Amino acid sequence: MYLVLIAWIYVAFMMAVAEATSPIGSLLGAVFTFLLYGVLPMGVVAYIMGTPARRRAIKAQNAKTAVSVPPDANGEPSSQTVTPIRKEP
Repeated sequence: MYLVLIAWIYVAFMMAVAEATSPIGSLLGAVFTFLLYGVLPMGVVAYIMGTPARRRAIKAQNAKTAVSVPPDANGEPSSQTVTPIRKEP
C-alpha cells in the first residue's frame, strides 16, 4: 500500500517540478498540481485502503473492553447474556 502512495507522490512532485521550471509555468501552478494531482487523491486512496485496518483496531478495542461472560458447567460461554429473574411464588 505504501509503495503505491510513495510512487504516486513522487510522480506528482516531478509533475510539479516540471510545471515550476517550464517557461510558461508558474510556482502557483506547481503547488496546485502537487496538491490536486498528488496529495488530495492519495489522501482519499489511503483512507479507503486503511478501512480494514481501522475496523480491526475498533474490533480489538471493543473486545478488550467487553465484559466477559462466565462459562457454564461445560466450560463453554453461556448462550444467555442476561440472567433470568425469578419471581417468588
